Amino acid sequence: MQDMPHIYKVTADSIPEGVMLSASGIPDLCSSAPAEFGGPGDQWSPETLLTGAVADCFILSFKAIARASRFEWIEIKCEVEAVLDRVARRTLFTEIRVNPSLKISDPEQIGKAEKLLRKAEAACLITNSLTAEINMSIDILVSGE
Repeated sequence: MQDMPHIYKVTADSIPEGVMLSASGIPDLCSSAPAEFGGPGDQWSPETLLTGAVADCFILSFKAIARASRFEWIEIKCEVEAVLDRVARRTLFTEIRVNPSLKISDPEQIGKAEKLLRKAEAACLITNSLTAEINMSIDILVSGE
């Protein structure tokens, strides 16, 4: 890892379809308002991008922690629901529900799996940067069960 601070730069350009996001070295991404705000609902929006960033960061954090712990796993998925609401005349995310589903092969490793998933939640820099309440519901599946 490089020394901190890390700087991330994204440019947003208005286009007829919405907004074109671009950053050096990666493909451009078109976004638009979600259907709930009068957008077409068929593109990534700021709301879905933030929700996706939580899911992405959670999985990347878990993979790094599992690797460092030499923990073997089969598959991980993470569903995230972000609740947008009005509070004191401000629109903001009030709750983010992180629902990882981890498949392992050894039933004796369920406790360790849960511990590592909780470590991933604590290490996720995206959720650590948000003010919304973070709630996690873990599902651990044992292969063959």
